[in-house]
Amino acid sequence: MPRSAKDITRRRLLASGAAASAAAIAGCIGGSSGDETVLLFTQSKGWGYGFDPVVSNGVPSTQINDQIYEGLYTYNEDATSSLVPVLADGEPEISDDGTTWTVTIKDGATFQNGDDVTAEDVKYSYEAPVDEETENAGELNMIESIETVDDKTVEFNLKYPYAAFNTTLIWNIVSKSEREGGDDFGHNPVGSGPFQWVEWEEGQYVLLERWDDYWGEQTPDLERVEFDFVTEQSTRVTGLETGESDIIETIPPQLWEDVKGMDSASIESTLGIGYFYLAFNCNEGPTADPQVREAVDYAFSMDDAVESFVEPAGVRQYSPFPQSIVDSWDFSTDEWEAIPHNRDVDQATQLFEDAGISMDYEWNIIVPPDDMREAIGESVSNGLKEVGFNNVTFERLEWGTFLDLYNTGNEDDYNMYTLGWSGSPDPEAFTYYLFAQEQEGVTNGTFYRNDEVDQQIIDAREDPDKESRREMYIDATNTILEDRVHLPAYNLYNSYGVSNSVSNFQSHPDSGTIPLLADYANVGLE
Repeated sequence: MPRSAKDITRRRLLASGAAASAAAIAGCIGGSSGDETVLLFTQSKGWGYGFDPVVSNGVPSTQINDQIYEGLYTYNEDATSSLVPVLADGEPEISDDGTTWTVTIKDGATFQNGDDVTAEDVKYSYEAPVDEETENAGELNMIESIETVDDKTVEFNLKYPYAAFNTTLIWNIVSKSEREGGDDFGHNPVGSGPFQWVEWEEGQYVLLERWDDYWGEQTPDLERVEFDFVTEQSTRVTGLETGESDIIETIPPQLWEDVKGMDSASIESTLGIGYFYLAFNCNEGPTADPQVREAVDYAFSMDDAVESFVEPAGVRQYSPFPQSIVDSWDFSTDEWEAIPHNRDVDQATQLFEDAGISMDYEWNIIVPPDDMREAIGESVSNGLKEVGFNNVTFERLEWGTFLDLYNTGNEDDYNMYTLGWSGSPDPEAFTYYLFAQEQEGVTNGTFYRNDEVDQQIIDAREDPDKESRREMYIDATNTILEDRVHLPAYNLYNSYGVSNSVSNFQSHPDSGTIPLLADYANVGLE
C-alpha cells in the first residue's frame, strides 16, 4: 500500500543510526491510506550549506536544489555539450566574437510564489555569488557584466570568448524578491521548478512536494519526495532491501553483487563526469619536490588499490578527464596511462634517500569521510611505512574539517589528500578549478607553480577554437602528470539501487542531476 508523508518521517530512526532493526522500523511505517505517497531518496552524504544556490555547493545539495530551481538550460540525457532550454525560449544568440550571449526567457515561466521569472532575476542569480564573495564566485568570473534588455531578455557580456559558457547557463535562477526579502532563504527556498519546499530537519531529511501549478509542460507523477542521507554504506543497502528506501545513492563495491542480486530492486548506473585523485602539497614540505612525489608513486600501486577498493563501482582513470571528455575531445590516453609507476619499494627508498628525506619525517595524509578515498589514502600510508618511515599520520576527517584544511598549502595541515571533482562536460572544468593558480586556496589545494602550464590552462579557457584548446589541454596535462601534481585514481559510476516499485528512474552522467522530471523521464512510485 502507499506510504504516507505522515508516517514516512519515522524512518529518521534509520537515518540517525538508532538501535532498531530494519524490520521493526518497517513495521512502524507500513501502509496507510488517504495520504499522499512519498518516494524516499537516500543520499550518501549530507547537505552542507543549505539550499540557496547562490551560496550552496556540493553534489547532495545540488541534487535537491535541481528539483526546486531551474536554469535557463539543463543538460540533455547524455550530458553532452548540447543543452536543453528550460527557462530559456530557444537557443542563445551569440555575437561579438563569442563575448556576448543573449537569452530570452519563456513567457509563462513563473516562480512558486506566482511571480514571473524576469531578466532581473537572472541577472541577480548570476551576480549575487560574486557580489557576496561566495565559494561559487570562481564559476562565474568570466562574466564582465549583465544587462537586462527588457523584462524577458538578458544579455551576458563576457571578458573573453569563454568557450564553455554554454555549461554556465545551467546555473539555478532564484527569485530576487524572495531571496532578499525572505527569512533564511536557504531553508525556505522558492524556485520555479516542479517540486516545492515543505520542511526539513537538520541532518535528518528534506521533504518536497509536487507543485501542482507548475508552469512547465509536464507535471511530476510523484506527489512527494523525501531526501535523507545515510553515510554508512551497508545501512543504505539494508534500507533498500527491507523497503525503507525507494532509491539509494552510490552502490559500494563490496556490496555491488548483493544489490545486483536483489529480487526487489535493481541497479541503475552510468559512468559519471567525475575524477578522484591523490593530490600533493607542492607548496611546503617534502612533497614540494617532484622527486619525492615520484617516490610516493613507487611506494604503492594505484592500480591495485582501485582494483581492490573501487571496482566494480568505478573504473581506473589515468588523467583528470573522465572518459566522456576523452572521447568527445579525441584525447589519446596511451601516453597518460604509461606515466604511473608499478610498485617498487626499492626504487621508492632510493628516491627518498636521494631527496634527503629522513625516515623520521612525520607524514600527514588527510582524507574526507568516504570509504573509497580513505582506502586510497591508507594504501599510500601503508606504502610509506613499508619504505621505512616511522611516523605516518593518516586521518579521516569530517567534511567541514577536511574542507578547512585541504587548501591551505600548509605542511602542518597535510602533505597529501584524496578528493574528487564533479564537473561539466568540458576539459576546462577539470583543469582550471584543480590546477589554475588563481584557484589556489579555493578548489586548488596543490599550490603547483608552473607558469607555463598555468598560462596554457588560462589560454585554453579563453580560446574559442576547439582544436587549439585541445592541444593546450594535452600539453598542460602531460606536464601535470609527469610532475605528479596529482596521482589520478578512478572515476565512479553514478549508481543507484532502485526499488521495483519505482518507475522511469535512470542514472545521469552528471552526479548532481537526479531526473525526477525531465523530457526523457518522469519518475513514479507504485
